Amino acid sequence: MSEAQNCNHDCGSCTANCDSRVPDKKSFEEKLAEGCSVKKVIGVVSGKGGVGKSLVTSLMACQMRARGYKVGILDADITGPSIPKSFGIHDPLCVTPDGKLLVPAVSSTGIEVISSNMLLEHESDPVIWRGPVIAGAVKQFWTETLWKDVDYMFVDMPPGTGDVPLTVFQSLPVDGIIIVTSPQELVGMIVAKAVNMAKKMNVPILGIVENMSYLECPDCGKHINVFGESHTEQVAEEYGLKLLAQIPIDPKIAQMVDGGQVEYIEMPWFEEAVKDNVFGNSKGNAWKAEHYDVAIMTLSVLESRLFGVVTRGFAFHCGTFAIVFVVMRIKRAEQI
Repeated sequence: MSEAQNCNHDCGSCTANCDSRVPDKKSFEEKLAEGCSVKKVIGVVSGKGGVGKSLVTSLMACQMRARGYKVGILDADITGPSIPKSFGIHDPLCVTPDGKLLVPAVSSTGIEVISSNMLLEHESDPVIWRGPVIAGAVKQFWTETLWKDVDYMFVDMPPGTGDVPLTVFQSLPVDGIIIVTSPQELVGMIVAKAVNMAKKMNVPILGIVENMSYLECPDCGKHINVFGESHTEQVAEEYGLKLLAQIPIDPKIAQMVDGGQVEYIEMPWFEEAVKDNVFGNSKGNAWKAEHYDVAIMTLSVLESRLFGVVTRGFAFHCGTFAIVFVVMRIKRAEQI
């Protein structure tokens, strides 16, 4: 009897090189540090830059945090990080007392954030790293960071379909992605690139968010299509996807993001996306949210702020050590 006839479709236990062999995605996944846990990983992607992935990542994280979940953001846009500024985070990253793990910063409402910008001596310093080093840093943000009991992890991806998105899809247990686009004619190509990559990587697509969708007239409330008529709904229908939200052009949004106040933006156009259980927990398999008391949340924030004050004198040394910590670990991994 041939190998094909004897096939039990368990490729992980089979050495035969047959046409039906399917690579085991889990064999590429990197494990979290001991004692850490993340229940759900959501990637935020786009086929091109400048469409607002970081904004959507931040707003989605804020929405889930407001519902009582413990939320983390992994800023995988290593060379163009903007998440820390949106949350008003400017202190450098520190490490655990044993020096083994990075400690994510905590926003004013309790969202945990890690980003390459928090490893730099100055926020304006460029990150001039080659592809393998960048991919290694993303892995390290996942495997060597103290992620404790996180319900939702949002990963802010760089644009396109290059090294970092590939690394995230292969190395992290991504449960689904949200595609961000804008209303121009180019939307079809943008979505197509993201959809095709997701299909090839066997990653579910949760839906599409259209940014810069319209401008609301401050006098009459009329919606003005600055970039012309939106084609996102048609494209979403073409690919069988759901249009989760349409974010307007609003100077207040830009002002609050620039001021590090993204957590306090009113976003009624975003609430429906979360209400509809976009993350796939509508069949009774929802994780139980940790409903933190206001007092506990406040204490947590105060504790993190106090820790920052106490260690401020060591900020430069801590930041410098963190950079060395990242690069040395990556180089050691490359040697292995």
